[in-house]
Amino acid sequence: MVLGGGGADGTGCELRGRDAAMDGALASLYGREKAGGATGTGGRRSAGLGASAPGVARWLGDIRTYFPSSVVQVMQRDAIDRLGLSALLLEPEMLEAVEADVHLVGTLLSLNKVMPETTKETARAVVRKVVEQLEKKLSQRTRATLTGALDRSARISRPRHRDIDWDRTIRANLKNYLPEYRTVVPERLIGYGRAAQSVKKDVVLCIDQSGSMAASVVYASVFGAVLASMRALDTRLVVFDTAVVDLTDQLDDPVDVLFGTQLGGGTDINRALAYCQSRITRPTETVVVLISDLYEGGIRDEMLKRVAAMKASGVQFVTLLALSDEGAPAYDRDHAAALAALGAPAFACTPDLFPDVMAAAIEKRPLPIPDMAEQR
Repeated sequence: MVLGGGGADGTGCELRGRDAAMDGALASLYGREKAGGATGTGGRRSAGLGASAPGVARWLGDIRTYFPSSVVQVMQRDAIDRLGLSALLLEPEMLEAVEADVHLVGTLLSLNKVMPETTKETARAVVRKVVEQLEKKLSQRTRATLTGALDRSARISRPRHRDIDWDRTIRANLKNYLPEYRTVVPERLIGYGRAAQSVKKDVVLCIDQSGSMAASVVYASVFGAVLASMRALDTRLVVFDTAVVDLTDQLDDPVDVLFGTQLGGGTDINRALAYCQSRITRPTETVVVLISDLYEGGIRDEMLKRVAAMKASGVQFVTLLALSDEGAPAYDRDHAAALAALGAPAFACTPDLFPDVMAAAIEKRPLPIPDMAEQR
C-alpha cells in the first residue's frame, strides 16, 4: 500500500475512505506542512495537531483506530519530539486519550514541577496504569529468580532434610558410591538456609535521574518496589542529579517514588556513591547497583576511588548504563573502561535480564553481561 498526498501523488490511485484517513493521520505528523485541524480526502476527518488539546485528543483517537498499539506509541513519541507537544501533555483531555507507555511516563515526570493541579490527578492515573502493567509483567519472575539465588547464597553444612541441596550433595559424595547397592552414601550434606526467614542481603539502587535516563528511572522504581516487597532483602533506593535524594521510605508505592524524582539537571555520581557508601553496614552482604550513563559532573577520581573501596570491602558492585528496552545507550566510554579496570564492567541491561543480573550478584558469581559489541 502506498499512502501519500493529493492528486494520487503520481501513483495513479487516489486514496479514499479508511486509507485516506490513515494518510491524513500520518501527514499531520510526518507531512512537510504541519496540519491544524485538517480534513482528509473525501471530506473525512483526519488528525489535526493544532494548538488545542481537543485537536490532539482527536488525533490520538484516530491513530489508535488505524494502527496497532506498538505503532501508536512510536507516533506519540514522534509527535512530542517533532511538533513540540510537551505543553499539551499538561491538558487532562489529552492525557485521558493517550496510549500510556514508559516513554510517556518519562515525559510526564519531566513536566511534573510545572504541571497544573487540574492535570496532576490525571497524570498520576496514567503513571499508575503503566506501573501496574510493569509490575504484573516483571514481579513474579523477579521474586522467583531472586528467592532461588538467596537460598543458594545461604548454604549451610548441617541442613534440615527439606533444605538439602541434593544436586551438590550427590556431586560432593560421588567417591562414596556403592556399586552393589547402586547408591551414594552421603558423608557430608550440603544445604541452603531458607532466605525468607530473615534479611540475607542488602541492596542499594543508585539511580541517575538526568533527563536521558527517564526510561531507566521508571523501570528501576518498579524493580525497587518488587525487591522491597521481599523480606529477605533490605532495599534502599537513591536517586541523584547534582543532589542526592533517598526515596526508600516510599518504596511501597513506585508511583510515589516516580513523582519524587526530578528528571533533568546535572550529574554528580561521586556524591551519590558517597551517600550510598555511608549507608552500608554489611559490605560482604551488600549489592550496590549504579544505573547511570556515567557522564560525571563531579569528581571523577573520587568516584572511581569509592567504587574501588566498596569492592575491596566485599560489596558486589554492578554498573548498568541503562535499564530499558531502548537499545544501545549513549554513555561515557572512558568512565566505563575505568570501571571495567576495577572489576566493575558497565553494560546496558534490559528489564528481562535484570533478575538474572541481580541473582548472579547475590550469589557472587560472574554477571550475565550481554555482548558489548551488540550494545555499541
